[in-house]
Amino acid sequence: MAEKRDYYEVLGVNKNASDDEIKKAYRKMAKEYHPDLHPGDKVAEAKFKEVGEAYEVLSDAQKKSRYDQFGHAGVDPNFGAGGAGGWGGGVNVDFGDIGDIFSSFFGGGFGGGTRRQNPNAPRQGTDAGVNVFISFEEAAKGCKKKVDVQRITTCGDCGGNGAKKGTSPTSCPDCGGSGQVSRQQRTPFGVMQTQSPCPRCQGRGRIIESPCPSCGGQGRVRRTEQVGINIPAGINDGQVITIPGRGNAGQNGGPAGDLQVQVSVRPHPLFERDGFNIWYELPITYAQACLGAEVEIPTLDGRMEYTIKEGTQPGDILRVRGKGIPFLNGRGTGDLLLKVVVEVPKNLNKEQKKLLQEFETATGDKQYQKRKSFFDTIKKHFS
Repeated sequence: MAEKRDYYEVLGVNKNASDDEIKKAYRKMAKEYHPDLHPGDKVAEAKFKEVGEAYEVLSDAQKKSRYDQFGHAGVDPNFGAGGAGGWGGGVNVDFGDIGDIFSSFFGGGFGGGTRRQNPNAPRQGTDAGVNVFISFEEAAKGCKKKVDVQRITTCGDCGGNGAKKGTSPTSCPDCGGSGQVSRQQRTPFGVMQTQSPCPRCQGRGRIIESPCPSCGGQGRVRRTEQVGINIPAGINDGQVITIPGRGNAGQNGGPAGDLQVQVSVRPHPLFERDGFNIWYELPITYAQACLGAEVEIPTLDGRMEYTIKEGTQPGDILRVRGKGIPFLNGRGTGDLLLKVVVEVPKNLNKEQKKLLQEFETATGDKQYQKRKSFFDTIKKHFS
């Protein structure tokens, strides 16, 4: 396995770079190595993936913090990463037994309070989580993804009872299967009764004489599974998809928890999203703005011809209806907005300057309404 380059080096920024600087660096390099510009170029494709991977980490505050502290080991599951607070992999802690132990102390004292839950009653499993990264286009159009999920599943060898194949758990003789024992103590205030977890079965209410070698008597094992995910068109960065029953397995025959899929959308080198609309700056020439023109513009559906009207002004917003993001789980689509940028030519030669001067001389103030209004205001208020 090739050694990974430093993510800051990949994007060409230093460790003190701001979020905007990181984003700008990513956009520049993603555009430079985009597969559409280098069809069939495996080197450019690898660079594009490397840039995307670096941005995924450095654009996320938690991942960036872990990366700054531990390097690639802090963010790459192959290095044993993905601890608490992360979506990818991670350690799922089941506090069920601990909660039962606390309840035995605070719920069963002095012969009153809340009765302790049956330790062998079915319990639902906890939720599992995973983070999936998709492109801007995939978020707009919808897609199917396969992700590797670390989840706790019922042990196939023992069927979840924790006992070696051919054997079965037995009820604890000390607590009668309740998981707790009572103790009476004589005090100056009278006889007091307290309850505590059974030391013989550790509060489980049953004893496994021959534990299952596959799960160590736990009845559940942790494994990585590949899960298919249908991502709907129009989903936005940071939204969560819930897949019922694909989380961690329950205990004692209880149902499994859910799988929470957090969606992260990579930024596009050109498009910006605003709700269900998308927009970008469209550069046109001075002549195109004056005379109008037929230009080719990019959309999420590919390129299309678009008519620039005569007299288009810098900063005008041109709307292409129905070329934005589909409404999530609904009917309709947002629009594509084009913010006009009129580019002024530089380094004109002598002949070009002469022609432009002749044009300026031939053009009266009537063609420059804003300019005429501006100087009329000056004359009125500063005469």
